[in-house]
Amino acid sequence: MRRFVLTNLRDFGMGKRACEDKIIEECGHLLQRIKSFKGGPLDTSKIIPAALFNIICSMVFGDRFEYDDPEFKNYLYSVRRSIQLLITKSVQLYQIFPWIGKWVSKERAEIGRMRVEKEKLYFKLIGQLKKTLDPARSRGIVDAFLIKQQQLEEAGIKDSEFHMRNLIMIVGNLNVAGTETTANTLTWSLLYMAKYPHIQDQVREEIVRVIGTRQVQLQDRKHLPFTDAVIHESQRMANVVPMNLSHRTNRDITFQGHFIKKGTTVYPVLASVLFDESEWEQPHSFYPAHFLHKDGKFRKRDAFMPFSAGHRVCVGEGLVRMELFIFFVTLMQHFRFTAPPGVTEEELDIEAWGGLARSPKPHKLCAISLL
Repeated sequence: MRRFVLTNLRDFGMGKRACEDKIIEECGHLLQRIKSFKGGPLDTSKIIPAALFNIICSMVFGDRFEYDDPEFKNYLYSVRRSIQLLITKSVQLYQIFPWIGKWVSKERAEIGRMRVEKEKLYFKLIGQLKKTLDPARSRGIVDAFLIKQQQLEEAGIKDSEFHMRNLIMIVGNLNVAGTETTANTLTWSLLYMAKYPHIQDQVREEIVRVIGTRQVQLQDRKHLPFTDAVIHESQRMANVVPMNLSHRTNRDITFQGHFIKKGTTVYPVLASVLFDESEWEQPHSFYPAHFLHKDGKFRKRDAFMPFSAGHRVCVGEGLVRMELFIFFVTLMQHFRFTAPPGVTEEELDIEAWGGLARSPKPHKLCAISLL
């Protein structure tokens, strides 16, 4: 399933111009949405996920949603609410010690209801695509899966992994993981810009000097080293999945003197690398120079691994990198982000809440139009 998803993400544009065009198009919709607030306070955590979800939708289903679509809004709420429940201490303890389940039955029941709500939408969208499926023209990953399923059935293969349950899991994983973590990172980056206006000024100065007001393109990245460093530092500091996702050993192994039995659940703690004091000059400060050489050129760091590492690295890393760069630069071109009236920069809270997935605490920013 991983190989299938990765192949099709690439086929439908990940890392290519076609995907870049989709992101740029969605940027236009997001800009209009933000401009509708006319510089007043807005909750970026409720606006940005819609744009990111639409990018995934266009690759998975071959289409996007309008931001005011009631079904779309309900889906985004169910995703956010599920994650809010999953990162509560009680549910995290339940994940580790299942026998305490009876004490978190209320949370488990609500998570179950949210899952049902999401899957209803998936079944509906997949059903619509099935009715208009054309084996000669694949509109997205769902189409590619259904076509493969059809081919296997015609070949008499009935026990393959291409069945409806796996399709639902793929759609769910791509939509949730491909939306929430990236939206979280982008939300963090705007909060950091409002918190540290002198860094925001440097970002905008570089963007104006290098590309002016034209539409940013992915190829501009190499000419915007400071902006790229700020994006990377936002990812490092945001640390959106500090414990990573659970893995399991596929054989007995002795690691750094510790015996780990085959089948043991293991959590590779990414936070231990992203904030390693032996790797970073100022690990607990927002310091873009972490990613810059003395001559101002961009610097790669081995300890930068927000997407995990190895064979189980995030399957959508290429897409996320594109999204973060194009969305961030576009937003910096068009707006200056500030604290809302009555709140000083110093009062903006950059402490996170959550454990499994770190989000900024509820807050609002003002987006002052510059173009």
